[in-house]
Amino acid sequence: MVEFAKIEGVQKIALKRNSDDRGYVTELMRSDDKFFNKFGQVYIATCYKGVVKAWHLHEIQTDYFYVPFGTTKIGLYDDRPNSKTKGKYQVEILGEKGEDALLIIPPFVWHGQMAISAFSGVINIPTELYNKAKPDEFRKSVDEFEDIWTVKSR
Repeated sequence: MVEFAKIEGVQKIALKRNSDDRGYVTELMRSDDKFFNKFGQVYIATCYKGVVKAWHLHEIQTDYFYVPFGTTKIGLYDDRPNSKTKGKYQVEILGEKGEDALLIIPPFVWHGQMAISAFSGVINIPTELYNKAKPDEFRKSVDEFEDIWTVKSR
């Protein structure tokens, strides 16, 4: 049975969407924010509805996820041996039909994404540059942990 909890070290920062009749501006992160660590690079990862991109983790890198369009389910699993939330899962729904928030994922927390809308994107502002020669990334297949991706009627 899947046990859900707020995973130790994962933070969700509520953001302010400044909207008017022209559109909106959302400030994602500033270098003077308390939670800011350092800047590595910025990229966007898109996903089609129902596609699951999971699981992976980083030993060094902290990820800062934001969903600028569509709706995305972010799944997290804590496999850290000394964590108070070891063995627990956390799910966040971010984007148009979810929360307008920045999700901070610390090292050694398994994570993945799934589009709930027809198409969605996740902007990531990780603390490290991607190193092709020695990637800070470990992967497991989607079925190596409990199924938190299937949408179930409740």
